[in-house]
Amino acid sequence: MSLESLTRRRALGLGLGAMVLAGCGGGGGPKQAAQQSSGPATAAPTSYTGPAVSLAFWNGFTGGDGPFMKRLVEQFNSAHPNIKITMNVYQWSDYYSKVPAAVSAGRGPDLGIMHVDSVATNAARQVVLPLDDVATSLSLTEADFSPPVWQAGVYKGARYSIPLDVHPLGMFYNRTVLSKAGLDPDNPPKTGEEYLAALEALKKAGVQGHWATPFPFTGSMQFGSLLHQFGGRLFADDAGASRFAEEPGVQALTWLVELVNKGYSPKNVGQDADFIALQNGKAAFNWNGIWSINTLKEHKDLEWGVAPLPQIGPEPAAWAGSHQFVIFKQRRPDQNKLTAAKVFINWISGHSIEWAKAGQVPARKTIRESAEFKELKEQAAIGSQIDHLYFLPPVAGIGDASAVVDQAVNAAILLKKSPKDALTEAAAKADKVLEQNRKKYGA
Repeated sequence: MSLESLTRRRALGLGLGAMVLAGCGGGGGPKQAAQQSSGPATAAPTSYTGPAVSLAFWNGFTGGDGPFMKRLVEQFNSAHPNIKITMNVYQWSDYYSKVPAAVSAGRGPDLGIMHVDSVATNAARQVVLPLDDVATSLSLTEADFSPPVWQAGVYKGARYSIPLDVHPLGMFYNRTVLSKAGLDPDNPPKTGEEYLAALEALKKAGVQGHWATPFPFTGSMQFGSLLHQFGGRLFADDAGASRFAEEPGVQALTWLVELVNKGYSPKNVGQDADFIALQNGKAAFNWNGIWSINTLKEHKDLEWGVAPLPQIGPEPAAWAGSHQFVIFKQRRPDQNKLTAAKVFINWISGHSIEWAKAGQVPARKTIRESAEFKELKEQAAIGSQIDHLYFLPPVAGIGDASAVVDQAVNAAILLKKSPKDALTEAAAKADKVLEQNRKKYGA
C-alpha cells in the first residue's frame, strides 16, 4: 500500500469523530447563526448572471481523490466565466482547526466540505450557515438523495449541509485465495451462515480469512455495522445516552472477538495489516471503505472483487461516512457570492459521476441510477447499500463520545477485556462525554 493511501485512510478517520475542533467566537448557537441567511429561498440559481466573484473553496482532499475534485473545479470555472473558484486543500486534521479559527477572525473561506459527523458541532459553533434556503432554491429534497444521508445534515431542525457523496464499508475479497480454498469467487458469502462456513473452509486450507483489526480503521466501523445489523444503535437518537453496550452491541463485538478465538483471524493485528493481508494473499476478506477501490486497482496482478457487507444479523446495515457541502459564516455577507456558491454546489452535485471515479458513491440519486455509474461496477456494488447506511446522530460534539467506542473495540479484540466489560466501561465514559457536550453546546 502506498504511503498516500495510508495517509488518506487515516486522514479520513480524523473526520469520523475524534476531532477536537478549535473554538469559534460569537456564541449564541444555531438560532443566532440563522439570522445570517445563505440567501433568499425565492432564487433558483442554476446559473449566475451577477458581477464577477471569486470564491474560496476549502477541503481536505489530499489523497487520490484530490485531482478529481481539482478537475471538476477547473471545468466549473471554464463553464462559468463570472465565477472563479479557488480551491485550498489541507490535511483534514489541519482543516478542522483552521476553518473555525479563520471564520472567527473574519477570514474564513466561502464554502467547503465537511464530514457529516462534524457538521452539527460546527453548526453549534456558528462556523457554518443554515442551508434550508439552498435546498429549497435548488429544489433539492430527500427524494433526490436517500433518507439516511439527507437527514444526517439536519441539526436542531435546520439543514446545515448538502450531501456530495457517501463512502460506505464494503466486503473486499481475494478471488485467488477463495478459489484455492474451493470457494466460488463469483458467489461471495451474503449471510452470516455463509460467511462463517467460508471462514471454516479457509481455515482448513491454512488461511485466516478475516483479520480482525482492533483499530478504528476499520474495526470500529465493522463493530458499528454489526451493531446495527443486530438491531442496536451507538447512541439514542438525541444522543441523550449511549446504547452500544446493550445486548446488540455485545452480540456484535462478541462476533468479532470470536473470529480471533476460533482462529479465523490472527491475534494482535496491526494497523492496516488486515488490508495488506488481503493484497498479499494471506486473508480472503477485508471489510473496508470504498476508498480502497483505487488502491487495489493499482495492483495489476491482484484478482479481487467487492460486494456489500454480508448480513450477519437480522437487518442489513453498513457504516458510511459522507462528504457534505457547507457554506461558512461571514462577517459581511455578500449575496452575489452566496448565489454563486449555490450554483457551484448544484453544478458539482449534478456532475458527481466524475467524483464517483475517485472512489465514492454520489449522493445524488439521478447520478447513482445512471448507466454511467452502473458501469463503475465496484462503486455500484458498494453503493447498493445506500438505504441501509447509518450515521452518527447529528448532535454537537458526538465525535468525542464516539471515540470512546474505539477504546472498547480495541480492548475486546486484543482480548484484554470481555466484550461486555469493555462496552460497559466505555458506555459509562461516553455518557459522561455526552453530558459534558450538553452543557458545552446547550441541551
